[in-house]
Amino acid sequence: MRRITIADIAQRAGVSTGAVSYALNDRPGVSADTRARILAIAGELGWEPSSAARSLSGARTETVGLVLARDPNTLGFESFYMQFIAGIESELAKRSYGLLLQVVPDLEAEMRAYRKWRAARRVDGVVTVDLRLDDPRVPWLTEPDSIPAVLVGDPVLAGGLTSVWTDDASAMRESVRYLHAMGHRRIARVSGVKSFGHTQIRDDAFRDETARLGEEGQIGRTDYTPDQGAGATRTLLTRADRPTAIIYDNDVMALAGLGVANELGILVPAELSIIAWDDSPLCVATYPRLSALSHDVTSFGAHVARRLFDRIEGAKGGSFLDSTPTLRPRGTTARYVGP
Repeated sequence: MRRITIADIAQRAGVSTGAVSYALNDRPGVSADTRARILAIAGELGWEPSSAARSLSGARTETVGLVLARDPNTLGFESFYMQFIAGIESELAKRSYGLLLQVVPDLEAEMRAYRKWRAARRVDGVVTVDLRLDDPRVPWLTEPDSIPAVLVGDPVLAGGLTSVWTDDASAMRESVRYLHAMGHRRIARVSGVKSFGHTQIRDDAFRDETARLGEEGQIGRTDYTPDQGAGATRTLLTRADRPTAIIYDNDVMALAGLGVANELGILVPAELSIIAWDDSPLCVATYPRLSALSHDVTSFGAHVARRLFDRIEGAKGGSFLDSTPTLRPRGTTARYVGP
């Protein structure tokens, strides 16, 4: 990874390296305007004084980074990332590595964090999540001097970079076929953030499979939160042509949907079947127990970490299928008999 030096700053500012040193160390020898310009350029390039010793020695940081461009309020109740990070940590601990976790409001802030980490040699590699179509992070991480990275998502989104993924499309099709076999003809999906690539992959598989089976498919949009999950469920269940089965993009929205069905007097599973994505302890702690698309999220995180260490060591990239979530029917799915 190429580091940002005072020579880079001097070239951009059109001054000597000595002037840059004076400005960065708050020493006399440059005018106030020149100092301000140098500091602005240093900030833009992401230079940090703390990077000097590490850059000179070429030593590793023994740290990997993960940036989550999410509302921090959503992370408190979404079990996926807690299990995923636990899996990453299980591999880091074997190598005495640490995890630098940063929560930011949007993708632009995430890119700024990457630039800062690269310039300061703050991390040895990064795990990149929530891939988008035409994701701006992909070309940046493809640059020759970029940070070694593993992308968590389908290879169609990864632009040839190393990726670890789950086959969400097959899992969605399996769920729709199961519900069709159980007599359901009006199936809905309460989905997550539309801009996420995995959301669109699940959407497309849902539409394709319901159309192939001649079923009526409906999609409700959310941000993964229980409130929006409940709102989308209420909208679906108060329609004249309400669905008899709903597939949710996470467990907390499925739980919220179960609560809405109870409020509306709709019996689960006799009148409404519910399937949650990402089988978690919540799914078996509730009553009735939630049917879920299950995969080992902790193991998934560990797999990602192992591939990242391979990249840090210089291994070539690749696409690695971790698993296909498996449907586990429990107490919230049943055969639909009418009306």
